[in-house]
Amino acid sequence: MTWMKKILYIIVITLLILTVFIAYIRLMPSNSSRWHQPIEATHSANFKPGAVRVLSAEENTLARVDAIMTQLPRTRVLDGSVNQGRITYVTRTKWIGFPDYTTVEYSDGTLKMYARLRFGTSDMGVNRERLEAVMRDAGL
Repeated sequence: MTWMKKILYIIVITLLILTVFIAYIRLMPSNSSRWHQPIEATHSANFKPGAVRVLSAEENTLARVDAIMTQLPRTRVLDGSVNQGRITYVTRTKWIGFPDYTTVEYSDGTLKMYARLRFGTSDMGVNRERLEAVMRDAGL
């Protein structure tokens, strides 16, 4: 086997592995029973895989946040509704489609927002930035 054929085989195998990886990321279903859970946090915090915000809010705040979240690119509702008081969204990255999950809930004058990644150990601040943009747009 010539060195050109070896290089071609390596390239083909690498492309196949990348294709399978991307397909796995994009097609892996989101289990709402895992991601659509009550937010346990009692204060705002940033961490490598995401961020949480806890703040005082008016009763209509969840509806405003929902309107903003559903307009974000590549974002859809995974589970919940404004009437239920908790909504979990899936936002996918533009190129590979990595999913990030954002849960927003309102109860007794408190709005909680929890954004986190599914794969990896660091989101490079993307979830924190998303929460801050939504809060800014909602006037919070």
